[in-house]
Amino acid sequence: MVRIATASHPPKIAFVGAGSVVFTKNLLTDILSFGKLHGARISLHDIDYERLETAGMMARWTSDVLGARADVTEHLDRRGALEGADFVINAVQIGMHEATLTDFEVPRKYGLKQTIADSMGIGGIFRGLRTIPFMLDLADDMREVCPDALLLNYTNPMSILMEALYTARPEIKSVGLCHSVPYTAQEISSYIGVEPEDLVYECAGINHIAWMTRLEVGGEDVYPRLFRAMEDPEIYSKDRVRFELMRNFGYFVTESSEHNAEYTPYFLKDERLIEEFDIPVDDYIRRSEENLELYRKTREKLLNGGSFALERSVEYGSLIIHSTVTDTPRRVYANVRNTGLVTNLPDGACVEVPALVDAVGLRPVRVGALPPQLAATCGPHTAVQNLTVRAALEGEREHVYHAAMLDRHAASVLSMAEIRSLVDDMISAHENLLPPGILSSKVKG
Repeated sequence: MVRIATASHPPKIAFVGAGSVVFTKNLLTDILSFGKLHGARISLHDIDYERLETAGMMARWTSDVLGARADVTEHLDRRGALEGADFVINAVQIGMHEATLTDFEVPRKYGLKQTIADSMGIGGIFRGLRTIPFMLDLADDMREVCPDALLLNYTNPMSILMEALYTARPEIKSVGLCHSVPYTAQEISSYIGVEPEDLVYECAGINHIAWMTRLEVGGEDVYPRLFRAMEDPEIYSKDRVRFELMRNFGYFVTESSEHNAEYTPYFLKDERLIEEFDIPVDDYIRRSEENLELYRKTREKLLNGGSFALERSVEYGSLIIHSTVTDTPRRVYANVRNTGLVTNLPDGACVEVPALVDAVGLRPVRVGALPPQLAATCGPHTAVQNLTVRAALEGEREHVYHAAMLDRHAASVLSMAEIRSLVDDMISAHENLLPPGILSSKVKG
């Protein structure tokens, strides 16, 4: 049944982790730029009162500038924010900046360098372990107070969290959303000198390691153009890791070079390679510090009556909400359970594939088999993700070791004994944030 937004029944959209103020502003700009979504009920939740207050100020300012008449409410109580929601947007970061520092500092003591550490590798494993309990609690609240709502998850590690959610709480409608596919398309367009709207592409794989299997402009395969562009030193220098992966595997991968450097065993294992490929080690620490400063300046600006630029982003969330409410057909990219969608990746893994959306809901598209070398690059990561989910859901500490040992980057630098010791140190450092079963599991000798 088509759900048309009306003045008497506008959609209710709950933001969980609304204290990510700039991200909340960007998503609200996207949502409220649609006239059919004006008057939406926006409920904001965060556990930090000051950040919640700041998000409320930003939401009201955004609505006023867009003339959207949004009904904005703020909630320290999560269930109050979720009550009666049609859509739930999740953008939490469990442990915040302090946990991020731990994700880098402990591995660094073992000589293991990371760039982002939020999706794959040791950092991704432990961010997943400390976020899975929150995801399950959120799903339990939704089951009780908004059982028909669609959960739009933006929190990383995307694949780990989505697999945990649809494994342990399959009754909750959920989808994982990421901007890496449309951003990659924009970057490719700039490299080959075409307008982004002229580039036709198909993409599939896993989140952050999805592959552009088709690139066309006006019916012409433009991969040859991209390979020629790679030979331009100025263009190559902008994306060295991804161009090197394309040179060797034949296709361009999503996310950035700094992300992909830590997803593979080729680029971070010694200083020579780090210099050759210009790898920004510890990059996410700098970004996290910049985000803290950006939040401070944003709050100060709001308190002093300042204004902000409002521009549509490439995020899919508003498109899904608008399509569902107004029955406007669209094609997006979604992170969902593999039910034969990618035939040479494991069933049950979280895959990133095209999806159609309208008032009926989201319908992932079957893409068939990836080229074998591309599936083979994704496969080891799906195993790490599955073992991390099993560790959290089963309270099995051994699976944390297994996941870490199978990480491609960690294994290129450390021995098995070193990886076990690193995991023990990470568990000790994060013990207040991890599933209790992992802490109480017997450590095997």
